Amino acid sequence: MQLRHFPLAKHKHAYAAAQAAEEAAEQGKGRPYAEALLARTAELGERGEPVLLELAAELGLDAEEFDTALIDGRHLLTVDADEAEGKAIKVTGTPTYVIGGERLDGGQSQEGLRERIEAIADRLLAG
Repeated sequence: MQLRHFPLAKHKHAYAAAQAAEEAAEQGKGRPYAEALLARTAELGERGEPVLLELAAELGLDAEEFDTALIDGRHLLTVDADEAEGKAIKVTGTPTYVIGGERLDGGQSQEGLRERIEAIADRLLAG
């Protein structure tokens, strides 16, 4: 499974959060960081980027390097490339899943999503 970024403009801090997730991955804690951040999206919306740095410190990441990465934009190209890839395959919201070349828009409804994923996986395994 690969995580791709598709920061939505309606979420003021989504672009910074995507860059922060990249820095966390570079420091070896991408998935724990993403999971912790998803649990605190309301707080991120209210308080902004300080939440990104606090999470980094809580997970034992190098917070100073983390802050520098957000300032110098070292992960901008990765986030931009992911966003461009998403636009190319007509992603309109998050989460969106691509399995075996088939796009599933989980942002519309999570209902039946597991069944659709299992059906695609079964087809791929049988084929």
